[in-house]
Amino acid sequence: MKKQLAFVLGGGGARGALQVGALRALLEAGYQPDMLVGTSVGAVNAAFLAMHGVTLQSIDELVQAWHDARVADLLPQNYLWLTVRALFRRAGDYTSFRLRDFSIAHGMHPDLRFEQIQGVRLILVAADLNARGVALYGLDPQQSVLEGLLASTALPPWVVPIEKDDQLLMDGGVVSNLPIEPAMTAGATEIIALDLHDPRRGLSQEMPGFGPFLTKLLNTMEYRQMVLEMALASARNVPLRYLRLNAPTSIPLWDFSQTEALIQHGYEQAQREISSWEPERRTGFLAWLQRLAGGK
Repeated sequence: MKKQLAFVLGGGGARGALQVGALRALLEAGYQPDMLVGTSVGAVNAAFLAMHGVTLQSIDELVQAWHDARVADLLPQNYLWLTVRALFRRAGDYTSFRLRDFSIAHGMHPDLRFEQIQGVRLILVAADLNARGVALYGLDPQQSVLEGLLASTALPPWVVPIEKDDQLLMDGGVVSNLPIEPAMTAGATEIIALDLHDPRRGLSQEMPGFGPFLTKLLNTMEYRQMVLEMALASARNVPLRYLRLNAPTSIPLWDFSQTEALIQHGYEQAQREISSWEPERRTGFLAWLQRLAGGK
């Protein structure tokens, strides 16, 4: 079976800036993916790189896009007001148009199909509430990349779920916030997973009130998903390198004010982690040379 190295990019809103720095560190270290698999903000990063090429120059362009996102206020902080509007079925339109327009302005033409992406496979993960499971965009080469991205990032209360045919699509983090299993479904034989899950969320909050309760609930669900999908990779003997990207402090999904610092922090975290992989990598390379010299 041909090697298929997948970079798996998890969801986490504004914390996705950490992935930008980590991706730079991976490319500088010589890791080049055959596949990019993303959920939510991880889908945004994956789609941008797939469109522009998985290169250090594209990382520079992605950094600029993140600075643009900070100005664009893609996830307004008045989420409580948006929640009230959602109860009356009035939320989502303005924010969803903002996300769509931002994506188009950064090169994602509405007519772009997955088959047109060169050099790397792109898989975007959404949740299909009607099917009670994942919806993978990219397995069908004729699918729209923009449609897949908007489905993967349809996160209430900012964006209402998308109704399409018999599907009800929303943010992929609901079913696979670190999409290891979707990557294996798409054919990944090796995985480097960039996780944005922050175990500190909600831990210092008192239980009274719906907000702290919901934070703890989502935190538990994300963690449980991740553990099960990592166990599945182990059971299938798919090599998995796991890179947890933590901000210095807990960052809300909607807070893009620390983008620059998060990019640098993600870069430094990834560099440290990659350095621990290098002895294993060198050992594997020497073993390959020995087999080659022995004619095996």
